[in-house]
Amino acid sequence: MSQPTAKSNKKLIMMLIAGAVGMFGFGFALVPLYDVLCEQLGINGKTQSTAVEYTPMTIDETRTITVEFMAQIQSDLPWEFTPEVRRMKVHPGELVRTHYTAFNLSNASIVGQAIPSVSPGQGAAYFNKTECFCFNQQALDGKQDAALPLIFYVDPDLPESITTLTLSYTLYNITDKGYVARVEQGAEQ
Repeated sequence: MSQPTAKSNKKLIMMLIAGAVGMFGFGFALVPLYDVLCEQLGINGKTQSTAVEYTPMTIDETRTITVEFMAQIQSDLPWEFTPEVRRMKVHPGELVRTHYTAFNLSNASIVGQAIPSVSPGQGAAYFNKTECFCFNQQALDGKQDAALPLIFYVDPDLPESITTLTLSYTLYNITDKGYVARVEQGAEQ
């Protein structure tokens, strides 16, 4: 191989390595950049992942907020998953109880986990869950159903411009053989 060709190949290899390292670093930077961007733009309505305590407050009966409930299921989860109601009217500060229903269509034990989101994203900070099935994994035996509780309130400080909040849950199959085996062993004991 001639010296100019070897030099050219070495330069190309160094550029490819630098490009790969740059892409790897950019991939790590995407998550915090995405979070900052969503926070600044008020999108991606992440809700709290732990229960908040409800302290009795003045219910604003002069305002009515429409809360819509949606349910999606990951494609590999053989469950039915529906809200008790699709829409309800609530007053800010009012403690509200409802539930979703899950039914395992298969004969196998399956563990699901729900991930919530609220839209518009600006409303997520004002939607407070005191109890939610999304805080825990849901294990259902084959052909078993369950009522999954949800207790929430809308903070009275919700901006006047927001009159509808949509709470959406996506249910994912998180079954791993170790967890299902422990559930089955616990049931036998």
